[in-house]
Amino acid sequence: MATLEDKILGEKLHNYCSSSEDEGDSDDDRSGDEEGNSPQRNVAKVSEPAPVNSWSGTATNTGPKGVIEDWRRFKQLEAENRKEMEKERVALAKKLTLSVKTEREEAQDKEIAELEDELGELMNDDFLLQYQKKRMQELMEQLQKVPKFGKVITLNSQDEFLNAIDKEDDKVKVVVHIYSTNSRACETMDGCLKVLSADYPTIKFCRIAADTAGLSRHFRVEGVPAILVYKAGQIIGNFVQLATELGNDFFATDVERFLIEYGMLPEK
Repeated sequence: MATLEDKILGEKLHNYCSSSEDEGDSDDDRSGDEEGNSPQRNVAKVSEPAPVNSWSGTATNTGPKGVIEDWRRFKQLEAENRKEMEKERVALAKKLTLSVKTEREEAQDKEIAELEDELGELMNDDFLLQYQKKRMQELMEQLQKVPKFGKVITLNSQDEFLNAIDKEDDKVKVVVHIYSTNSRACETMDGCLKVLSADYPTIKFCRIAADTAGLSRHFRVEGVPAILVYKAGQIIGNFVQLATELGNDFFATDVERFLIEYGMLPEK
C-alpha cells in the first residue's frame, strides 16, 4: 500500500517489475538451466524515496486554499486597523473642535475678561457708596420739582373741578371725593382724606359736592361717597357707593388700604 510520502514524492511500488525486466529474467533463467547452474532470479531494485527533512511543529497550507485564507486574514487585519485609525481620527477631530477657537472668539473672550476686570474694580464699597448718594440726590431733586399739597382742596364750581384736573402737572395724581352733605359716610370720608393728604403730600386731594358737580339726585343719594382718580387729565380710577364697601364708620387706614389695593396710592 502506498504511504503518504509516496503520495507526496511520487508513487513507487517496491515489488514492481517492468515488462522488459521480466523478459530478461526469462532468458537468464533458461540460460542458467542450460549451463547447469541453479537458476537465480534477479529482482529489480526499487529506488528509495528521497529523504524528507523531519521537523516538529505545524505547517500552513500553501496551496490555493491556504493562499486565499491568508489573503482574507490580511484584509481583515487591514480593515480592523483602518477602523482603529478612523476612531482615533474622529476623537482627535472632536478634541480639536472643542478646544480650538477662532480669532474672533478669542477676541470676544478677551474683551469680556477686560470688562469683568473693570467692573470688578468699579464694584467696590467706595463706588457703591458714591452711586447711592448720587441716586438719592437725583430722587430728592425730582421730589422737589413735584408740587406738594398736604391738604384737601374744596372745589366750589364745575370750572374749578375741570381746572383741578386738566391744568395739573402730568406726574400728579388727583383724588376727588364727591360727597353729599346729608351722608354720614361722606363725613367720615372727609376726615380720612385729611389724614391721607398729610401722609401723601405729592398727591392732590380734592372734594366737591354732588349737586355742585351737576350730578343727579339719584347719584347724590345712592352714589356717594364716590372717589375719582385722575392723572394727566385721564381718569384711572372710578369708585362709587363706597358705603357698601366700607360702611359708614371706617378709618383712614381702611381707605388707604383700599386705594393701595387698586394701585391708586403707592405702597409705603
